[in-house]
Amino acid sequence: MIGSPDFLTGRGQDQAPELQQLDSPEGELHLRFFVTSGEEFALPASGIREVISSPPDRITPIPNVSPLLLGTLNVRGRVIWVADLGQFLGESAPLSTDRAEISVIAVEDQDMMLGLAVERIVGMDWLDIDEIQMPTSIPDGMAPFLRGEWLSGENHQLLRLLDQIAILRSARWAA
Repeated sequence: MIGSPDFLTGRGQDQAPELQQLDSPEGELHLRFFVTSGEEFALPASGIREVISSPPDRITPIPNVSPLLLGTLNVRGRVIWVADLGQFLGESAPLSTDRAEISVIAVEDQDMMLGLAVERIVGMDWLDIDEIQMPTSIPDGMAPFLRGEWLSGENHQLLRLLDQIAILRSARWAA
Protein backbone atom coordinates (compact mmCIF):
# COMPACT_ATOMS: atom_id res chain seq x y z
CA MET A 1 0.00 0.00 0.00
CA ILE A 2 2.74 2.50 0.92
CA GLY A 3 4.57 1.74 -2.31
CA SER A 4 1.41 2.29 -4.33
CA PRO A 5 1.42 5.45 -6.50
CA ASP A 6 -2.21 6.11 -5.43
CA PHE A 7 -1.07 6.40 -1.79
CA LEU A 8 1.55 9.02 -2.57
CA THR A 9 -0.66 11.14 -4.81
CA GLY A 10 -3.68 11.07 -2.57
CA ARG A 11 -5.87 9.23 -5.10
CA GLY A 12 -7.64 6.01 -4.36
CA GLN A 13 -10.71 4.59 -2.71
CA ASP A 14 -9.50 5.07 0.86
CA GLN A 15 -8.97 8.81 0.45
CA ALA A 16 -10.70 10.94 3.07
CA PRO A 17 -13.21 13.48 1.80
CA GLU A 18 -11.79 16.94 1.29
CA LEU A 19 -11.72 19.08 4.40
CA GLN A 20 -14.51 21.59 4.43
CA GLN A 21 -13.49 25.20 4.39
CA LEU A 22 -14.72 26.81 7.60
CA ASP A 23 -16.42 30.14 7.18
CA SER A 24 -14.64 32.82 9.11
CA PRO A 25 -17.00 34.53 11.54
CA GLU A 26 -17.97 38.10 10.82
CA GLY A 27 -17.98 40.74 13.51
CA GLU A 28 -16.60 40.54 17.01
CA LEU A 29 -17.11 37.96 19.73
CA HIS A 30 -19.58 38.99 22.46
CA LEU A 31 -21.10 37.44 25.57
CA ARG A 32 -24.91 37.58 25.58
CA PHE A 33 -26.93 37.54 28.80
CA PHE A 34 -30.21 38.57 30.46
CA VAL A 35 -30.85 40.76 33.49
CA THR A 36 -33.79 40.31 35.89
CA SER A 37 -36.30 42.29 33.77
CA GLY A 38 -35.76 39.95 30.81
CA GLU A 39 -33.81 42.49 28.73
CA GLU A 40 -30.92 41.03 26.75
CA PHE A 41 -27.48 42.63 26.72
CA ALA A 42 -24.04 41.89 25.30
CA LEU A 43 -20.48 42.70 26.33
CA PRO A 44 -17.41 42.47 24.08
CA ALA A 45 -15.44 39.32 24.90
CA SER A 46 -12.22 41.35 24.82
CA GLY A 47 -13.25 43.17 28.01
CA ILE A 48 -14.31 40.09 29.97
CA ARG A 49 -11.80 38.50 32.30
CA GLU A 50 -13.94 35.43 33.04
CA VAL A 51 -17.44 34.14 33.72
CA ILE A 52 -18.06 32.65 37.15
CA SER A 53 -20.93 30.57 38.53
CA SER A 54 -20.87 31.14 42.25
CA PRO A 55 -23.05 29.89 45.09
CA PRO A 56 -24.64 32.95 46.76
CA ASP A 57 -23.01 32.14 50.12
CA ARG A 58 -19.55 32.65 48.53
CA ILE A 59 -20.41 36.33 47.95
CA THR A 60 -19.65 38.10 51.23
CA PRO A 61 -21.98 41.04 51.97
CA ILE A 62 -20.18 44.23 53.05
CA PRO A 63 -22.04 46.76 55.24
CA ASN A 64 -22.25 50.48 54.46
CA VAL A 65 -21.58 50.25 50.71
CA SER A 66 -23.71 51.08 47.70
CA PRO A 67 -26.94 49.05 47.59
CA LEU A 68 -25.95 48.10 44.02
CA LEU A 69 -23.14 45.95 45.41
CA LEU A 70 -23.97 42.41 46.53
CA GLY A 71 -20.60 41.99 48.24
CA THR A 72 -17.17 40.57 47.48
CA LEU A 73 -16.07 37.29 45.92
CA ASN A 74 -12.68 35.62 46.27
CA VAL A 75 -11.55 34.42 42.84
CA ARG A 76 -8.30 32.46 43.11
CA GLY A 77 -6.97 34.74 45.81
CA ARG A 78 -8.16 38.00 44.25
CA VAL A 79 -11.09 39.75 45.92
CA ILE A 80 -13.53 41.39 43.52
CA TRP A 81 -16.67 43.40 44.12
CA VAL A 82 -19.89 41.88 42.75
CA ALA A 83 -22.70 44.18 41.61
CA ASP A 84 -26.30 43.62 40.55
CA LEU A 85 -26.04 44.75 36.91
CA GLY A 86 -29.82 45.03 36.47
CA GLN A 87 -30.18 47.43 39.39
CA PHE A 88 -27.13 49.36 38.22
CA LEU A 89 -28.90 49.88 34.87
CA GLY A 90 -32.06 51.12 36.61
CA GLU A 91 -34.21 48.05 37.22
CA SER A 92 -36.38 48.18 40.30
CA ALA A 93 -36.36 44.43 41.07
CA PRO A 94 -33.12 43.14 42.59
CA LEU A 95 -31.44 39.98 41.39
CA SER A 96 -32.73 36.97 43.33
CA THR A 97 -29.96 35.36 45.35
CA ASP A 98 -32.27 32.51 46.38
CA ARG A 99 -30.81 30.00 43.91
CA ALA A 100 -28.03 27.43 43.70
CA GLU A 101 -25.65 29.61 41.65
CA ILE A 102 -25.34 33.21 40.52
CA SER A 103 -23.79 34.02 37.15
CA VAL A 104 -21.07 36.67 37.50
CA ILE A 105 -19.27 38.30 34.57
CA ALA A 106 -15.89 39.62 35.68
CA VAL A 107 -14.97 42.68 33.59
CA GLU A 108 -11.56 44.29 33.73
CA ASP A 109 -9.86 47.48 32.63
CA GLN A 110 -6.25 48.16 33.56
CA ASP A 111 -6.02 47.38 37.29
CA MET A 112 -9.77 47.49 38.02
CA MET A 113 -12.01 44.40 38.07
CA LEU A 114 -15.71 44.16 38.86
CA GLY A 115 -18.11 41.22 38.90
CA LEU A 116 -21.48 41.86 37.25
CA ALA A 117 -24.19 39.53 38.56
CA VAL A 118 -26.80 38.72 35.90
CA GLU A 119 -29.98 36.63 35.69
CA ARG A 120 -28.88 34.22 32.96
CA ILE A 121 -26.03 33.86 30.48
CA VAL A 122 -26.99 32.94 26.93
CA GLY A 123 -23.51 32.31 25.53
CA MET A 124 -20.95 33.66 23.09
CA ASP A 125 -21.93 35.03 19.69
CA TRP A 126 -20.23 36.78 16.78
CA LEU A 127 -21.98 40.14 16.31
CA ASP A 128 -21.34 42.57 13.49
CA ILE A 129 -20.43 45.96 14.95
CA ASP A 130 -21.23 47.62 11.60
CA GLU A 131 -24.90 46.68 12.08
CA ILE A 132 -25.20 48.38 15.46
CA GLN A 133 -27.72 51.19 15.75
CA MET A 134 -27.81 54.07 18.17
CA PRO A 135 -30.54 53.54 20.77
CA THR A 136 -33.65 55.69 20.37
CA SER A 137 -35.76 55.11 23.47
CA ILE A 138 -33.74 54.11 26.50
CA PRO A 139 -33.98 55.09 30.16
CA ASP A 140 -31.73 58.02 31.10
CA GLY A 141 -30.01 55.94 33.78
CA MET A 142 -28.91 53.38 31.19
CA ALA A 143 -27.82 55.76 28.40
CA PRO A 144 -24.22 56.45 29.54
CA PHE A 145 -23.45 52.73 29.57
CA LEU A 146 -24.75 51.74 26.12
CA ARG A 147 -22.70 51.68 22.92
CA GLY A 148 -25.68 50.78 20.73
CA GLU A 149 -28.18 48.04 19.98
CA TRP A 150 -29.09 45.39 17.42
CA LEU A 151 -32.50 44.16 16.35
CA SER A 152 -32.32 40.38 16.50
CA GLY A 153 -34.63 37.50 15.73
CA GLU A 154 -37.94 37.30 13.97
CA ASN A 155 -39.77 39.24 16.68
CA HIS A 156 -37.17 42.05 16.50
CA GLN A 157 -35.97 41.79 20.07
CA LEU A 158 -33.41 44.36 21.15
CA LEU A 159 -29.92 43.24 22.03
CA ARG A 160 -28.10 46.11 23.72
CA LEU A 161 -24.32 46.46 23.74
CA LEU A 162 -22.87 47.67 27.03
CA ASP A 163 -19.65 49.61 27.58
CA GLN A 164 -17.84 47.77 30.36
CA ILE A 165 -15.29 50.57 30.85
CA ALA A 166 -18.04 53.14 31.46
CA ILE A 167 -19.63 50.73 33.96
CA LEU A 168 -16.33 50.13 35.77
CA ARG A 169 -15.53 53.84 36.05
CA SER A 170 -19.04 55.00 36.99
CA ALA A 171 -19.52 57.34 39.93
CA ARG A 172 -22.62 55.27 40.92
CA TRP A 173 -20.44 52.86 42.89
CA ALA A 174 -19.75 55.53 45.50
CA ALA A 175 -23.46 56.21 46.11
